[in-house]
Amino acid sequence: MPEISFDAADIRIMRTLQGDGRMSNQDLAQAVGLSPSPCWRRVRRLEELGVIRGYGVQLDRRRLGLGVQAFVRARIGVHSEAEARLFEAEVMRLDEVTACWAITGEADFLLQVVAADLDAFGSFAMTVVRRLPGIREMHSSLVLREIKTPGTLPLPRAG
Repeated sequence: MPEISFDAADIRIMRTLQGDGRMSNQDLAQAVGLSPSPCWRRVRRLEELGVIRGYGVQLDRRRLGLGVQAFVRARIGVHSEAEARLFEAEVMRLDEVTACWAITGEADFLLQVVAADLDAFGSFAMTVVRRLPGIREMHSSLVLREIKTPGTLPLPRAG
């Protein structure tokens, strides 16, 4: 992937939008020290380059009744491309799996899972995750306390 260069204004725009992706272009322009038209053009450029992938909302899982969060390390039995794709396709259908990564080390995949409570998580782990295609082994870790959750990314220096 070709390296993209960002100047100080681009960095200010990205930093500001990471904090509040809903702000108006007028407010964004004022916050980053640009007039609205150049600010809008820069945002469009960042979108077209794929640097800004979208805009979203962060929901509080606890307020939605999802009191348990866990990470499940899954190992599949056969390391073929077809087996991995089948596993990935099934994981994509599971609402309880909020994120999934193919990883290195002792496991092949790391799943981030939410559930209403420990009983719901146990049931999901044993009746759904354990039965995913190709799964040979799984290990779960429950989140005791969130210290730093996914949010803003470190930004490159302008240049």
